[in-house]
Amino acid sequence: MVLKENKYLDTVVYVVLYGVVGFFSLIPFHTGQWFGKVLGRGITSLLGGRIKVSLDNLRHVYGNNMSESALKELNARIVIHFSQMLFETPHILRLTHANLKKYVVFENSNRLQTAIEKGRGTFILTGHLGNWELMSAAVSLRFDAKGAVIARPIDFPPVERLMSKLRSRFGNKVIPKQRAMRRVLKAVKENVAIGFLMDQNVDWYEGVFVPFLGRTACTNKGLALLALKTGSPVIPIFSARQGDGRYRVSFGKEVELIRTGDKIRDLEENTRLFSETIGKYINKTPEQWFWFHRRWKTKSYCPLPEGFYIGSDSQRDL
Repeated sequence: MVLKENKYLDTVVYVVLYGVVGFFSLIPFHTGQWFGKVLGRGITSLLGGRIKVSLDNLRHVYGNNMSESALKELNARIVIHFSQMLFETPHILRLTHANLKKYVVFENSNRLQTAIEKGRGTFILTGHLGNWELMSAAVSLRFDAKGAVIARPIDFPPVERLMSKLRSRFGNKVIPKQRAMRRVLKAVKENVAIGFLMDQNVDWYEGVFVPFLGRTACTNKGLALLALKTGSPVIPIFSARQGDGRYRVSFGKEVELIRTGDKIRDLEENTRLFSETIGKYINKTPEQWFWFHRRWKTKSYCPLPEGFYIGSDSQRDL
């Protein structure tokens, strides 16, 4: 059943949600992380084996090198991490130049500055690792530069409005994923730094099939297409929570694009290169990646109809 849009109700829900986020932002950062840890342990105890998508993904990726008990322990740490994020992300409302070091530390941030100074726009290669929302806000605040992020609109309007407000707090623009090409090219001309989260599943017509964490995955080809077309530098940026509770924001070296002269091959090879880069960061802190997503859902083949096999009379009916 499709719910009819109710602008009044949506506004009320948005105000309530914003109030909750504002309240959470008042909880000291480390205290909130402790609450998140307690909440995560409670969720794991209640749901246990029912947190299946993430555990199945972990089995496929690390099952040959980790015992079942180790995989379940890692799965529990993943739940705890994302529970902590519920209390961390509201602090975007509290970020200032003065207190930025209380939340994040930057590693090799000059690499982004060098890319921006080229004046051709900058593509940021990233994913759902660490606390990407806090990272995006912190980077935007740190550089005082024009920024944008490509995101699929959230289906529930009050939450979409809330997330857009948080994401644009320091001047970032949110570019809807659908039909984003024209707006991205315009942003490149304005020397904007544009974030691409490339670690989620896409339909076959949106991507190419390349290895991701050791398994073939349909991966968005948009960044490779745009980078090859514009010549804009691609800088990997990822965050990871440290032992002291702060996030380390790591700026990788500019990715050297592969150019063979074969457009299709270049598209595939550079998408593979981006995918491998994301995988390396995930393997450093696997407990902080969003394993709950069905990353390998789109297959590179179509299953044969039930009852179909070579040499059978059923082929004549197809």
